[in-house]
Amino acid sequence: MIYLGADHRGYYLKEAIKKFLKSRKIEFEDLGNLNYDKDDDYPDFAEKVAKEVQKDPENNLGILICGTGLGMGIASNRFKNVRAILALSGWLARKGKEEDKANVLCLAADITDESTAFRIVDEFLKAKFLNEERYKRRIEKIENF
Repeated sequence: MIYLGADHRGYYLKEAIKKFLKSRKIEFEDLGNLNYDKDDDYPDFAEKVAKEVQKDPENNLGILICGTGLGMGIASNRFKNVRAILALSGWLARKGKEEDKANVLCLAADITDESTAFRIVDEFLKAKFLNEERYKRRIEKIENF
């Protein structure tokens, strides 16, 4: 399952991504914010998405959107077995999944237009972890921190 979350700065890009996913018949669940609220806080949505990804980190994915993508990444990476990346291009999204086994994609709504976001999401969803020894070793080191 793909879980979506966004604060007020990411709300409209999240709504566009929902339409993109629906058009491709990709199942997802929107964990909020479900309405635009200029006073909401990104950690609330990062927590909701991270907790769902954490339930099955090998199969569940998250997409989190705030103004910079940075806050969402910091907050969601606090959860065990959540590996969140900020991607500003499809290449970064693909590399994050292939090499770092990323399961949460963070987007920067303030600088990412819809068409770029769609390419980033598409690359993230298509990519697979390469499962090479060097990548597994690095992830294990991080998990042992």
